[in-house]
Amino acid sequence: MGVDERAKMRAADADRQAVADRLREAVDEGRLDLHEYDERLQKAYAARTYGDLDGLLDDLPPVAPEARSQLAPRAPAAEPAVAGAVDADPPRRWLAGMWGSWLATSVICTGVWAASSAAGSGWHWQYFWPVWVIGPWGAVCLARTIRSFIDPDHNEEQRAAYRESRRQSRKDD
Repeated sequence: MGVDERAKMRAADADRQAVADRLREAVDEGRLDLHEYDERLQKAYAARTYGDLDGLLDDLPPVAPEARSQLAPRAPAAEPAVAGAVDADPPRRWLAGMWGSWLATSVICTGVWAASSAAGSGWHWQYFWPVWVIGPWGAVCLARTIRSFIDPDHNEEQRAAYRESRRQSRKDD
């Protein structure tokens, strides 16, 4: 098949995605600025044929496999010394996320309550209804926090799923 014939063939979604992935890698490497990346990405997703895709990567070097790369390899992520071992401390991100969402919701609900009280007849304080959101949710957060300190293995499956999702998100980035 000649070059002209290939250029006229329809590109598949996988072909467009492969070009988009290489463009993202080029931005991460500093080979493209965001404006160039955006322009080329739009062209990649709008491409109908291989000919439309061909010019988007011409000025970028191919990705060298890690074994042939002249760059220092990335250090692997630290794994527990024993398979299946879990840190005794609860994950800080999990605690921060749980309590952070509770705090944000508490502030928003209290702000709505204060604004509705002020909008009434001159700062006449209304019934503090946010207690029904803040109280039970805070009790659940407190119970989960205490349990995570007392029995750190109670949700090992959740932690394993969390670690796997983090690995996947790092791999996708």
